Amino acid sequence: MPRTITVVPKLPKLEQKKKVAAYARVSSGKDAMLHSLSAQVSYYSNLIQNHNDWLYVGVYADEAKTGTKDSRDNFQRLIADCRAGKVDMVLTKSISRFARNTVTLLQTVREFKALGVDIYFEEQNIHTMSGDGELMMTILASYAQEESRSASENQKWRIRRNFEEGMPWNGTILGYSYEKGKYVVVPDEAALVKLIFEYYLEGLGYNAIANRLNAEGYKTRNGKPWYHNTIMKILRNYTYTGNLLLQKTYRENHITKKTLVNHGELPMYHAENTHEAIISPRTFEAAQSEMAQRAKRFKKANVPKATYPFSGKLVCCICGKNYRRKVTHTGPVWICGTYNTIGKAACASKQIPESTLMSITAEVLGIDDFNQQTFSDRVAHIRVCAENTLIYQFRDGTETKMQWKDRSRSQSWTDEMKAAARRKTLERRKNGCQK
Repeated sequence: MPRTITVVPKLPKLEQKKKVAAYARVSSGKDAMLHSLSAQVSYYSNLIQNHNDWLYVGVYADEAKTGTKDSRDNFQRLIADCRAGKVDMVLTKSISRFARNTVTLLQTVREFKALGVDIYFEEQNIHTMSGDGELMMTILASYAQEESRSASENQKWRIRRNFEEGMPWNGTILGYSYEKGKYVVVPDEAALVKLIFEYYLEGLGYNAIANRLNAEGYKTRNGKPWYHNTIMKILRNYTYTGNLLLQKTYRENHITKKTLVNHGELPMYHAENTHEAIISPRTFEAAQSEMAQRAKRFKKANVPKATYPFSGKLVCCICGKNYRRKVTHTGPVWICGTYNTIGKAACASKQIPESTLMSITAEVLGIDDFNQQTFSDRVAHIRVCAENTLIYQFRDGTETKMQWKDRSRSQSWTDEMKAAARRKTLERRKNGCQK
């Protein structure tokens, strides 16, 4: 019987759509710029979704001050998705929108090219996967970087001219408003600045002043509580004398934009009587002298910072701050950073004796005595919550809840405290008998 051969027609190859994303960026937080960013996102979303051969992946958009940095969140997310094979082509408006740093641009483009990802720059009409794409892009990217440098130098020139004329850089200083390039006193804020200097020269420290202002209901210009650093900056601000010391800091370059302290690399400008003083020069100098004296008195030896088993492990459920170790007359305890710095009004948490913490932790870990290595290996962190509750978060994702008991009064007293109490009791009895 002759064999019959049936030819099965080859199935048509299913056409795969190209996975297309877009990248957009604006360089300022102004409303007009944010509207521009929204318009770009809308434009690219419609463009990609209306193209039959393209599969819409998304629009990656950043609001960044500059295109020279690699720290843009969505730019980094785009790179990660390209590495993961989620994107075949990226659309973007121009080279300067993608990156003004030539090195960053070329590194990214070459990596994308190795991954098979094409970048299309609309304004320059360049596909990076084309033969002459990289050459054209290198030339144009160098131009974009030079444009960024030129803009930076122009800005620096304008600022230096203002410095030479005694004009301040901005108006974000408590006690003054910024009007037409000059500082104008705000009476209520100026009174608060004077009060801070007065408290300091009376002998209060940074934390004590912050605590008193918070207790008296004062807020910062932004409506926030007072802290150690805020008080210190006010006390060190020479502007309150009615004079200006300008260009105390400068930018490293137009690419990194890192702010550095001016130690003589650039000229400083001293402008006298540029605005109304809030603090007299004599009061300001007295505050600086007092700072120097206190710094000498409390200067500590340059020793490495001590770390303890629970350092960075305890988190306050009330305010979110870490607990820190503090040695008291009853022994070491762990206390919330906010409570320790500002007080109970800011965070009504409780301190935990270190011995209690170690005992409960050993019980949770199922060991007889606390072991630092075992604790570090197994516990990610401990949340310290209300009603003496400790929530242990283990590295494997599980949780355990425990409660600790307050020490009795007798447990809290040291031998020295007991001896002192006995002496006072004997003195009282003796005085009573003499009467």
